[in-house]
Amino acid sequence: MADQKASDEIKSYADGWMTEKKNTEIPAFLKLTYIVVALGCAIYLVIYMNGEIHNSTRGVLVQQFNKVTGTANGFMYLVVAMIVVFALITVKFAFSKFHED
Repeated sequence: MADQKASDEIKSYADGWMTEKKNTEIPAFLKLTYIVVALGCAIYLVIYMNGEIHNSTRGVLVQQFNKVTGTANGFMYLVVAMIVVFALITVKFAFSKFHED
């Protein structure tokens, strides 16, 4: 009887590799981590979109390379938009209550 109750309280994923207790919350530091990592990725991509053009030693070479090959700013902004959408979905999932039917 005790084994049955314990197995009812623990939910298993990935053939038992991951387990969770029912009615547990995501820790606050992990929710904050989702936000920080997503924002960090988006900011890094915007800052270094065309390479490290403001570097004192190789910035001139990067700028010349960009003139020859062109840039893909539209595509990079699309990737940033996808990061933002992913971040919003992840944050919504992290902060919403899970209701098991």
